[in-house]
Amino acid sequence: MQIKTYTGRNATAVLAKIKAELGPDAVILSSRECREGDRTWHEMSVGIEHAAAPGVAAGFAGSAAPGGPGGAIPPGWEEWHREWSQMKEHLFALMKPALRMEDLTPRQRVALEYLTREGVDDGVAMTLHRRLAADSGASVLEALADIVPVRGWGLAAWPQRAHVFAGPFGAGKTTAMLRMALALRREKPDLKIVLVNADCGRGHGRLLLQHYAELSNLVYREASTAAEFAAILRECPDAGRILVDLPGVARDGSLARQLAILGLSGAGAGAGAGSGVAVHLVLPPHHGPTQMAALLARYAFEGTGSLVWTKLDEACTFGALVNVAAACGLPVSALSYGPGMRNSLVAASDAALWRLLFKRQLPGEVQGPVPAQAEPRPSVRPPGQTGGQTAIRSGSLRSEGVRPEGARTDGIRPGGISANARSLAGARP
Repeated sequence: MQIKTYTGRNATAVLAKIKAELGPDAVILSSRECREGDRTWHEMSVGIEHAAAPGVAAGFAGSAAPGGPGGAIPPGWEEWHREWSQMKEHLFALMKPALRMEDLTPRQRVALEYLTREGVDDGVAMTLHRRLAADSGASVLEALADIVPVRGWGLAAWPQRAHVFAGPFGAGKTTAMLRMALALRREKPDLKIVLVNADCGRGHGRLLLQHYAELSNLVYREASTAAEFAAILRECPDAGRILVDLPGVARDGSLARQLAILGLSGAGAGAGAGSGVAVHLVLPPHHGPTQMAALLARYAFEGTGSLVWTKLDEACTFGALVNVAAACGLPVSALSYGPGMRNSLVAASDAALWRLLFKRQLPGEVQGPVPAQAEPRPSVRPPGQTGGQTAIRSGSLRSEGVRPEGARTDGIRPGGISANARSLAGARP
């Protein structure tokens, strides 16, 4: 949806201007009377919805649909995309038995076989095989770090003033948002945090947010339109962070439309929100590949954002963490698990992800002595440990091949975990 603001001497004049320029497809998002001294005028924000290609998450890491975001979709695109997805599945089924696992070292082969059993997408597995086979000393963890970027939740890593939490109903958005707000409060006790409930139609979320806002000295507000959200920004100019809880997107809806309703998309996104807006997609790892692909298409957006994984204690496999990151290119910012508000969320890190993926070990189940911080990757690799940086955008939605040498997805942390994958990959052969 494209957003544009019109002004005129009165509402009738503004409506006439909108109708002449945009026609009947324009949707009025907000309307207000403005006054400055003796001068008065009327202002309206309108939007035009553009069709998006079904099954294509264009807003995550560049458009995969013809014509780009908002561009014209050629006739038959949906049917062509469905047929290509079927062809890709058949190709993978034919190619997978032909993988020469004997070209890998025993350590690499054990790790790749384990990832396949965990449900990692065939396209991701083939890309990993191609890289590992080209370099017998390549680290599985380094290859995965390029596919699954990480930018841990915190004030320094996420300087945006407004943070929007989106995801399907029941994904744990409200709980994850509260846990992340409390993490910011622990990091900086005097930080003023505003919780905005944009899901005003559901009583449970409202009561939960109000309760914890009162207990934790947080500010609670509600907003369902761009004008109401703008009023909150004016009311709380000293708020360091504003966290917005969005409702789930209906089957025929889109996240872009919800962001537009609150005035958080388009050229004016983040106006009055200080250093901008970040969108955090909250997902549990339980969904199958087809459902996850549909969710990524429905929750496509443009701009800065991350993945927040919830309900990790209820999952039995964690291949979705790799597949979704490969498909959308978003960094993982937080890992949420267990009941309650305390000791149930950690900022994402390389070490926590690999323990979860290879050992199925939740962050709260650390066994034995744990160092104060994760062991940094060696600046000089041991003999035989060579290989470049690789990243892909394969998975259920698209494949863009291998990233050029030395390139890194924004948000991958250079430190994190030792390059030796033996102890992790061998934990569950």
